[in-house]
Amino acid sequence: MASSSSYTSPCAACKVLRRKCIPGCIFAPYFPPEDPQKFANVHKIFGASNVTKLLNELLPRQREDAVNSLAYEAEARVRDPVYGCVGAISFLQKQVERLQKEVDSANSDLFQYACNEIQSSLPAPPGVNSVHPMGPTRQRHEGGGFYQTPSSFQFPYSTLPWNEDNSGGGGGGNN
Repeated sequence: MASSSSYTSPCAACKVLRRKCIPGCIFAPYFPPEDPQKFANVHKIFGASNVTKLLNELLPRQREDAVNSLAYEAEARVRDPVYGCVGAISFLQKQVERLQKEVDSANSDLFQYACNEIQSSLPAPPGVNSVHPMGPTRQRHEGGGFYQTPSSFQFPYSTLPWNEDNSGGGGGGNN
């Protein structure tokens, strides 16, 4: 049977600071007793009095976001004392750049494959013995890859399938 007195465990901040947790404790809503390491990191990096001042200056609806940001930065600083969360952000930016280059390369390869498929599906025109065997040449440029045909290569048809308009008038021309 439960006792008549309601005992609540002190918040993590009061546990770490070894003080009595009062009912209006500013830390209690944000530092639950189940996660004392969260406050320990924040206290180690920013100091309890600085966090108290910060939370008192904020509107109650802004406090949770502030505490989450402080906790994230404090944990990052504990893991990496020099760079903190900036190191994690830099790592993620480099990873995004690397993945973007992979996507650009895959798109270039797909484009080359599509061009070769279209070119191989076209019948050879009369009087032309062979079409350029390699298809479009691959050229890398800053900001991604794309393909250009060599300037000496002329398409064997004046109307290309991808340049035709739906009105039947044929468009296109040499590239």
